[in-house]
Amino acid sequence: MKKQIRHPLRSPWTLGLVMPLLLGLLSACSVPRLNVAADAVLYIPEVVQGNFVSKEQKDFLKPGMSRLQVREVLGTPLVSSVFHEDRWDYVFTIRRQGVPPQNFSLSVWFKGELLDRITGDELPSENEFVTKLVTQKPNLKVPTLEAKDEDLRKYPVPVRKAESAAAPAAPLPSSYPPLEPASR
Repeated sequence: MKKQIRHPLRSPWTLGLVMPLLLGLLSACSVPRLNVAADAVLYIPEVVQGNFVSKEQKDFLKPGMSRLQVREVLGTPLVSSVFHEDRWDYVFTIRRQGVPPQNFSLSVWFKGELLDRITGDELPSENEFVTKLVTQKPNLKVPTLEAKDEDLRKYPVPVRKAESAAAPAAPLPSSYPPLEPASR
């Protein structure tokens, strides 16, 4: 009589363990995902890059100004290349939640040490820029805050304490001690 040898993977015990594991691994590729993040965005950080240059600042610049004068008006350029020493680039971008992104660029060209020309986008004034940053809330009703005389009579009149005659303040010293110790 021959004894029948069974293959280890064909036993009911092994199939009971392997099949669910195999099905679990294969189904992991097709599990539906809950996309909660796309439905409810709680916070998007504000991203600001560069220095804002207003229309007033651009209008203040005149050909013939020195590099130092231009830097005092516009600030340090965002891009100053060794290969383009006669050009400074001012780029500004801002992305804010609830407001369309804003991008502005301005290039300042020099001849030697003096301002030659200015090229770039049409820049907003400071007031226009600030109003573009404010998120407009639809149907916002501001309640009127007013009280009638009969409403005010419901509350007690505040009692003010008599001001005591305060002693006159001591005069400030004419000189102050040094901030650093004397040299050694």
